[in-house]
Amino acid sequence: MIEIKDKKECCGCHACASVCTRHCITMQSDEEGFLYPVVDKDTCTDCGLCEKVCPVINQSEPRKPLKVYAAKNKNEEIRRQSSSGGIFTLLAENVINEGGVVFGARFNENWDVIHSWTDTIEGIAAFRGSKYVQSTIGDTYREAREFLKQGRKVLFSGTPCQIAGLKKYLRKDYDNLLTVDVVCHGVPSPLVWRTYLDETREQLRAKRGVGKISVSSSIDEFPVITGISFRDKTNGWKNFGFRLRYAASEAAENTVSAPLYKEEKEIIQPFTRNVFMQGFLANLYLRPSCYACAARSGKSCSDISIADFWGVQNYYPDFDDDRGVGLILINSKKGEFLYNILDVLNIVATYNQGLNGNPCLEHSVKVRNQREEFWTGFPKYRLGKVENFYKKWTPSLIKRIFNRIKRSLKR
Repeated sequence: MIEIKDKKECCGCHACASVCTRHCITMQSDEEGFLYPVVDKDTCTDCGLCEKVCPVINQSEPRKPLKVYAAKNKNEEIRRQSSSGGIFTLLAENVINEGGVVFGARFNENWDVIHSWTDTIEGIAAFRGSKYVQSTIGDTYREAREFLKQGRKVLFSGTPCQIAGLKKYLRKDYDNLLTVDVVCHGVPSPLVWRTYLDETREQLRAKRGVGKISVSSSIDEFPVITGISFRDKTNGWKNFGFRLRYAASEAAENTVSAPLYKEEKEIIQPFTRNVFMQGFLANLYLRPSCYACAARSGKSCSDISIADFWGVQNYYPDFDDDRGVGLILINSKKGEFLYNILDVLNIVATYNQGLNGNPCLEHSVKVRNQREEFWTGFPKYRLGKVENFYKKWTPSLIKRIFNRIKRSLKR
């Protein structure tokens, strides 16, 4: 049976809980807000199936992509709404137009990040854009398998470990399955994310002279959050910001039925000034397994990998307009076939060009020395000291980026 002795050995993919036919494995949150499998030993028959589908125990071999592209969606509005080049939307539209189903990460009504599915073009919008929180897989592996058995095409998108978990869970190849993973820095704690939202709402309420709220407060209380973007491009793709929209009118908190927000406001912060993004980029509250990722270097076995083509201006300056360029890694013949039928603007690139701007393709981030200090003080300070940790970390980041650019120019 699955037994987590070291939290670095569990990526939280839900494969073990999904495959258990006796439903004796539940995913339960730890003190950092991450989900881990807990086995009911009274009902477990120790069949070993949960261990067979674990992508950490059963890691695939590393592999390089077949082809690499710099790519952009021709639809400028879709590209504006996307984190990079908007290629995921093209893939999703193609699958849905053929009667298929698309799985991805979206916000729920409480702004938690969950995995879900859609079979409508309109539903794709909820999956568009990066969400820097670990999503809850829930029953989506089982749901995807049922659609596959029905013969419907399925596009399943997620982090590399989530795609690896799906592949292990299915235990067979499906011709009607397309898997797409996003190149991942690491997944932050859902608990920290909820805390950030509560603190933000408390600050907004304080401006109106309203008392504090608790973690369990209803989302219907003022201010009502109406939109979140981790990668707002108002100031350009390379200088992206964090944007939060909220309803500022009294009518919003008093409305019983579907609210009509007459007065919406928004907060837009550079990613270096937003406290949640600071802690994320400083690796303070990533999942422990992210510091030793078992699904990097192509080990997720996805058909296509998508990332931002950071540094594209150094290689293809005429292709860069600062509105977003995607790095597309074609990992399988199936992925190559489906990508080739898209109506997309692209340039053939090299793997090393993509790797220079996305070292997380092959390398896990390092554990911050202050991570333990952050979690020790979290019950008291919450996000109050993140900026101090970030300031200590920033010079080393700048130095690494500068050295990487110098190496690229020399080559």
